[in-house]
Amino acid sequence: MSYVKLTASTLAIAALSATAAHARDNVQVAGSSTVLPYASIVAEAFGENFEFPTPVVESGGSSAGLKRFCEGVGENTIDIANSSRQIREREVKACAENGVTDIIEVRIGYDGIVFASDINGNSFAFTPSDWYNALAPKVLVDGAIVDNPYTSWNQFNDALPDQPISAYIPGTKHGTREVFEEKVLAAGCEATGAMEAMIAAGMSEDDAEDACISVRTDGVSTDIDGDYTETLARIDSNKNGIGVFGLAFYENNTDKLQVATMSGIVPTTESIAAGEYPVSRPLFFYVKKAHIGVIPGLKEFAEFFVSDEIAGPDGPLAEYGLVSDPELAETQTVVSDEQVMGSNM
Repeated sequence: MSYVKLTASTLAIAALSATAAHARDNVQVAGSSTVLPYASIVAEAFGENFEFPTPVVESGGSSAGLKRFCEGVGENTIDIANSSRQIREREVKACAENGVTDIIEVRIGYDGIVFASDINGNSFAFTPSDWYNALAPKVLVDGAIVDNPYTSWNQFNDALPDQPISAYIPGTKHGTREVFEEKVLAAGCEATGAMEAMIAAGMSEDDAEDACISVRTDGVSTDIDGDYTETLARIDSNKNGIGVFGLAFYENNTDKLQVATMSGIVPTTESIAAGEYPVSRPLFFYVKKAHIGVIPGLKEFAEFFVSDEIAGPDGPLAEYGLVSDPELAETQTVVSDEQVMGSNM
């Protein structure tokens, strides 16, 4: 670590400690809309069961939450960032440049990304190839990479309904988008042979990978920058629409939505826990260690969040759709011992 960064970090922590007597009295959290309902449940229960104010939990997306988290140390910055993906190396670097050098990574469990449509509409059984063929700007047709000609699902898979392609996918600031790109679009690109064809045509591997996760811009696909309620509203107004949701949101809206299978697997907490459902991911929150002991209740909230009675298989988060982490005990140790990323403890 450079002397400049160390000095900045030291000064920031000293400034925070110096204002401890005047620090705000509630934990502040922001980030992933997927983690939001879980964090809100825990925050409410924390406020009811502890002598600390109820934490303030905001959404905004994983990237936005981590950006706010990395702005610096002090009571004018948030304490926790929720994320539906792991923090990126460049985000860790941005944090360090702003004095946020000690970060505790907390994995709370697992969630599935599901594909759901209007409950009264057609049923779908997808593969990653279907989504690549539906959304990619260029696809493989008769051995050649061409501009995407498809407007209906059955044009590239006659087992799918004759229904116009209309997709509502997470915007790029959401952690869900990254998982969708990696486990659906990129997987479909490879499965269809499109990636191999791009490289054979002279494209570099890196450029081919970027092309594989690109999305067409002709109106067939719509980025949703808000949370899942916005996606649901779009499907309410467009019955041909198919949205990308977190499993928990779908399970709480089964009166409005029907879920598709992916590669023959129905998304459930059981199929995710067993590793069968192919589009699932771990969920995290990140704690600013410098704020522990300064912001009242911060460590207590983190410990409460990952306790057996909250995040365990019989807790309220599991009832809402979170798949309990089989390594929850190790996570509890990370929090209780305040183990920071890269500490090798």
